[in-house]
Amino acid sequence: MTDSELHAVISACLAQIAPEADVSSLPPTENIRDALDIDSFDFLQFLIALSEKLGLEVPEADYARLSSLDSMTSYLSAHLQSKPVSP
Repeated sequence: MTDSELHAVISACLAQIAPEADVSSLPPTENIRDALDIDSFDFLQFLIALSEKLGLEVPEADYARLSSLDSMTSYLSAHLQSKPVSP
């Protein structure tokens, strides 16, 4: 999956919890929770939606590593590449 495709998935998941937010104008290094005023519950819902769309489990210990668009894209890209391919 390319970074552009990942960004589209992230944006779609964010739109589910913050439909009024303009994700396209969000700076790539800005903290998403702060910028979009997302509380802990909504952030968890976002991560669940992201996990379901990508088929990738994000351990709770890694949640802090998913703070910005750039950090999410890097984290998810690395973990998707190392994910075993199903036959």
